[in-house]
Amino acid sequence: MYSFLVVYSIAFPRCYDKDAVELPPWFSSMSLALESDVNLGLDEVKNASGSSMPIICVREGSPPLPDVHNTSITVTDYISNDSFIGTQSLQNVEKCYPVQKSIWLQLTNEQISPGTWYFGLFNGIGPVRTQSKMINRGSVYSFSGNISVEGCSTLTMLGQFCNQTVNMLSCNDGYNLTGIRLQNELYKGMENNAIACRDANGIVCHEGEPKIYVLDVMGIGEELFIAVANLTFSQTQPSNITRNLSLLYYARYGMMPLKAVYDFSGDLSKAPLVIKFPKAGRWYITIQPSDVLNRSEAGVRDSLKTCYLLIWQVFQCPLGKAGLNCTFERYNLQTVLRANPTIPFESKFMPISGKVSNDPNGFSLEPILSNFSTGENRDGSWTFFVLDVPYGATGGNVHIRLSSRSKINYEIYARYGGLPSLSSWDYFYANSTSSSNGSMFFKMYDYSDQMISFYMLYVRGGTWSFGLRQLHSADSTGQTDIFVSLERCPHKCSSHGSCQSMLDTGGLSLYSYCECDRNHGGFDCSVELVSHRGHIKQSIFLIASNAAAVFPAYWALRNKAFAEWVLYTSSGISSALYHACDVGTWCVLSFRVLQFLDFWLSFMAVVSTFVYLATISDAAKRTIHTILAIITALLAEMGPTRSKNIGYVIGLGTLGLLAGWLVEFCARNRTFSFPGQFHMNLLERWDIIKVWIRNTIRTIIKRFRWGFIIAGFAALAMAAICWKMESTKNYWIWHSLWHISIYTSSFLFLCSKAKVLSCGNNGPSDGSYELTYVQFQYFIFPEYYDRLVKV
Repeated sequence: MYSFLVVYSIAFPRCYDKDAVELPPWFSSMSLALESDVNLGLDEVKNASGSSMPIICVREGSPPLPDVHNTSITVTDYISNDSFIGTQSLQNVEKCYPVQKSIWLQLTNEQISPGTWYFGLFNGIGPVRTQSKMINRGSVYSFSGNISVEGCSTLTMLGQFCNQTVNMLSCNDGYNLTGIRLQNELYKGMENNAIACRDANGIVCHEGEPKIYVLDVMGIGEELFIAVANLTFSQTQPSNITRNLSLLYYARYGMMPLKAVYDFSGDLSKAPLVIKFPKAGRWYITIQPSDVLNRSEAGVRDSLKTCYLLIWQVFQCPLGKAGLNCTFERYNLQTVLRANPTIPFESKFMPISGKVSNDPNGFSLEPILSNFSTGENRDGSWTFFVLDVPYGATGGNVHIRLSSRSKINYEIYARYGGLPSLSSWDYFYANSTSSSNGSMFFKMYDYSDQMISFYMLYVRGGTWSFGLRQLHSADSTGQTDIFVSLERCPHKCSSHGSCQSMLDTGGLSLYSYCECDRNHGGFDCSVELVSHRGHIKQSIFLIASNAAAVFPAYWALRNKAFAEWVLYTSSGISSALYHACDVGTWCVLSFRVLQFLDFWLSFMAVVSTFVYLATISDAAKRTIHTILAIITALLAEMGPTRSKNIGYVIGLGTLGLLAGWLVEFCARNRTFSFPGQFHMNLLERWDIIKVWIRNTIRTIIKRFRWGFIIAGFAALAMAAICWKMESTKNYWIWHSLWHISIYTSSFLFLCSKAKVLSCGNNGPSDGSYELTYVQFQYFIFPEYYDRLVKV
């Protein structure tokens, strides 16, 4: 029977977002259920472009950032529970998979570690040009999901099913390691700098089954030492231990170790576990007796009884010192806020030392470097710096810059949670050919003999350590300055965009991104997508194509349709001004106002074209225009860029035309009634109705020039095709054609209205076609009136 506790459950409906899940140390499993309207097969996904493929990315500690990838994602399979088997750490890398219609994951504490995990959904990767603030073409997907976290109700029970007993190691300070007769020369003389501990339970025994221990390392340490004393197998004295018996250990940071997945392993009966520069936090150690010759733990489970005293030591240097011999210098960096308080979490870091001054460009290294002659070995001389990144600033970027008047003589190593070394680091820079530049979250910007500048992207909140390795003695003629800062956007968006910040869905972490201009793309706006000359050409097309509004405006003015002339003229002008602002040329008003005017007047130009086709009075026309103006203004305000607005506007125009015809019919035939003899037998009534329908169609045919009608619908269809074909890459050409097509269709529809004169001199002076009451009844029922004449 398992003892579970539901920690929390999160339900989220979103489009594309980043969500964080906080897993406590005693969690047992996390379940993720995600439903979406994505319906892509794996074969389709493999052949799809990375820039348009919906993906889900997972990262530990900070938000994922798939745009940093230099190459597209190689899709091999969908995300599943097996995707996390063998996962060591997803802090410096991320896993991205194609989104499928239904995703269900259940991950245990043997697959993922406690802490904050970020799940991000993205509509493709890679630099994409946004040629307009209004454009958001391509497939749009929605999803909904639920995240549930289960934990063990007892802190001493862990594992996937909360059925594994965990022993929390408590420390007895002042324990003398020399008393256990360990032959370890390194620890002689270090007792003043080390915390020596032994298991408070004393000697423990277990018969074959493994024991799991948990050890919390507090703060930055130089070495973690774990050993056993008084080891016996089946009550055998240590001098008589059979060589084929061993005491295996598996150690793992932050997660339960497995036989196939661990950080360290070995045989405690032969040598202690020594971890240099261990990470601060929780370590899990599994100890398992084993028969080495038979390679079996189960074979000795019933016959072997193992007893030992577990001891451990955490070696930490005094304040301000670091290294295995505590000969190197270590400085804590304090936060110095930037002058601009409107940008949250932007700061630089300065060492807490009176040897350097607070300079806007950083601080000098030479006064605080470790003495080069104290180098412990061929690894050179190290100087360490420790800083804390606020957890709320997760999603920020750490910027490190070295500058010198002579050749830079340093290598830089960075590590989260512990001191870096040549064998353990997260990011590093040695020279122009040896660095972490291929890493997902490491970006070099300058690397020369006199300048080194790089960013660690979307860093995890917590303690970071930097090691400066000096290979040669410092040149007395050169001075090296180092600048360390926490910035919201890398490289200030390369001066080609603006930095935007957002809170995650939990509201606890602030992550930032670059909103690039029309000519650049990438996560830092460093990728030029179109040249300056190409931008000018495309801007001219978008602005000048609105000159097509001259055609309907001229026709309306020539035919004294002044209301329509004002609409077409103002629509063309506002669209040109809007696109001039949108491409970054000139903004006569705010972008928001210009966008509203462009869409609203465009909608009104379309619907007024339909209303004009009905011959109604000015009062009726003003009434219909007012109603349509209110509705189209709501459309332009609530969602102007929605594709469905095209259907709404055409539907409104059609309703306006039908309403105009209805008003026209009612206005001209207020006293119209069928003749008294109309109510004859059913057969004659049906003949009259057929004649009425036929003559009504004949009237409609005479009212329009159908060649212009067909051409107008063809231009309207072309406009719809242009709208459908628009994308972030070809927006400029297709939207320019959209301007020409939509204004041309309005012009053709205006020309389709025929001028029909009534016979004789009885027609009105304005040339419009009107029917008197008698003429209309004869026009509708000619056979009936022919019979009356005969009678």
